[in-house]
Amino acid sequence: MSKIVFITGATSGFGRAAARRFAADGWSLVLTGRRMERLQELQDDLGRQVPVHIAALDVRDAEAVQQVVAELPEGFRQVHALINNAGLALAPQAAQQVDLADWHTMIDTNIKGLVNVTHALLPTLIASGRGASIVNLGSVAGQWPYPGSHVYGASKAFVQQFSYNLRCDLQGTGVRVTDIAPGMAETEFTLVRTKGDQAASDRLYRGTEPLSAEDIAEQIFYVASLPEHININRLEVMPTRQAWSPFAVDRD
Repeated sequence: MSKIVFITGATSGFGRAAARRFAADGWSLVLTGRRMERLQELQDDLGRQVPVHIAALDVRDAEAVQQVVAELPEGFRQVHALINNAGLALAPQAAQQVDLADWHTMIDTNIKGLVNVTHALLPTLIASGRGASIVNLGSVAGQWPYPGSHVYGASKAFVQQFSYNLRCDLQGTGVRVTDIAPGMAETEFTLVRTKGDQAASDRLYRGTEPLSAEDIAEQIFYVASLPEHININRLEVMPTRQAWSPFAVDRD
């Protein structure tokens, strides 16, 4: 029987690329996201390779998360790896210019959504035991501040600390926990953040070589496929052409 991976936010970016990467290795897939038509496309495509179960899901809805997990069909219940990928950034403006609703959306998705799914699947992952994996998608923004990151960066700092604390609580169960923190990656991320501004997205990636969704999917698959006695606590991945800047100094 193939191993089963449960992926949130599978309709685009890292989640969709991860679905393809795990399918290539023969894993059965539980794919969730808010856009059912995209999930159906993935099922039609990848279902020719491996068993695929799809479910429309907004991770912010704790009851819906519990229902999706409770109603997993036979053959998809013994989840061996959870990929907590669903998340977003909004409002790249300075904090004092941001709509409070955008902050609440990021908190509800990146923090509450993460804990909703993790809490619902912890019993199953513990039952799977040695070698089971939780892979949480963080960001370099959780470690390195920059203008306009405000709640987004803070939410990804939560992902990092939550991952570390889960490791402590899951000690002895055999379940592994990893925070994967990508740097600049060309996905729909900036389009979502700027509410569809294609020009802004193009400017961000123009003239350099960002990571791709497939680059991060390869890292997700790597940490979930390591020998059972190995846990990668945190994996920060940046493009070679991205690094840190000096401190900003306000001068007269």
